Amino acid sequence: MCRNIRVLFNFDPPATDEEIRNAALQFVRKITGASRPSKANEEAFTRATEEIAESSRRLLASLRTVAPPRDRERERAKAKARAERRFA
Repeated sequence: MCRNIRVLFNFDPPATDEEIRNAALQFVRKITGASRPSKANEEAFTRATEEIAESSRRLLASLRTVAPPRDRERERAKAKARAERRFA
């Protein structure tokens, strides 16, 4: 998985539209190998990002769990600790 794509499921409050779109954009960037599309591919790049974001919204809305919601601050702290170990 691309390191920039974050888990978005089971947070309180739920993932925002911006978080979902950012994850979709990272996915499209990863599979196309381009951080920005050329003018010729801009429409396809944007369309794919929006379609993946919409699909992701539907997926997140349909998932169920009995686990307690994740805490964003705790997840951020864990990610920071992993990064410090990795890049120390």
